[in-house]
Amino acid sequence: MDLLTDALAVGGVRGTVGARIEAGGTWGLSWSTLNGATFYAVTSGTAWLTVAGDEPRQLMPGDVVLLTNGTPHGISSAPGVPLTPCPGCNADEVMADGSVVRLGTGEVQTHILGATYAYDPTVNTQVMAVLPTVLHIKADNGGTCLDDTVRLLSRELAYPQLAIGYVLNRLVDIALVQLLRVWLAGGPPEVRGTWLSALDDPVVGAALATLHEEPARAWTTESLAAKLTISRSTLTRRFRAAVGTAPADYLTRWRMDLAAVRLRDTDDTLDAIARSVGYTSVYAFSRAFRRSRCQAPGQFRTAARTSA
Repeated sequence: MDLLTDALAVGGVRGTVGARIEAGGTWGLSWSTLNGATFYAVTSGTAWLTVAGDEPRQLMPGDVVLLTNGTPHGISSAPGVPLTPCPGCNADEVMADGSVVRLGTGEVQTHILGATYAYDPTVNTQVMAVLPTVLHIKADNGGTCLDDTVRLLSRELAYPQLAIGYVLNRLVDIALVQLLRVWLAGGPPEVRGTWLSALDDPVVGAALATLHEEPARAWTTESLAAKLTISRSTLTRRFRAAVGTAPADYLTRWRMDLAAVRLRDTDDTLDAIARSVGYTSVYAFSRAFRRSRCQAPGQFRTAARTSA
């Protein structure tokens, strides 16, 4: 069981190529709050990223940046350059349709590929929710596969061919996973106390994988520990230290995430959904779901489909 793949899928994380920025001379662009997460890959030239409350960050060729919650920000040719809204455009529309945004004057020196990642913020195991607001991976990150993907993005932009949109969308999905690999390999302190920290813990990682493989099974801490051939106390201590909660609490949250996806995306009956996540009665399932989402399953299904 690949826990990260599982979480990305249940969290509904999907990338879409956004604005393709071509800039030269002096320029500055501000974005208001965007839906989802925002991604930039600098394929040539340099730029500066400005986020409120943070020092300006210089972006070099091959750098990638992820802003996880759509926070307002600006990009510019140098620190202190006035930032203006995207000229004559709606920010969300530009970041959704892949428009070319030409900035500054003179010869184009900087190319930046923007992308957005949509995701479901109600998911308890949402990857984006446990990441820092700004995640900056520099090009000199040890020659990882992320470098290769940025080069592929650059080549696709420099030499457009058939189905370029499809290729770019798939590449930005790959880039996200590779960005997370590089970041997690550095042992960032932000993951402590979240389920992401379990990816490097063989005991807790195995426990999570077991729960993900059989979410409907009537697990107890004792039966899970026996499955892993460790003591109950060891499992409880290590699980709580890594994830911040007990195995039973995590399992309930994961079951509710799985149920929410099926309520949103299928016409399955409440009875079928309840049984698929380990509840023998619709009443018990509905009560647990209401505690988790503050809505009855039927209300959640209607609201999710109305907002889609």
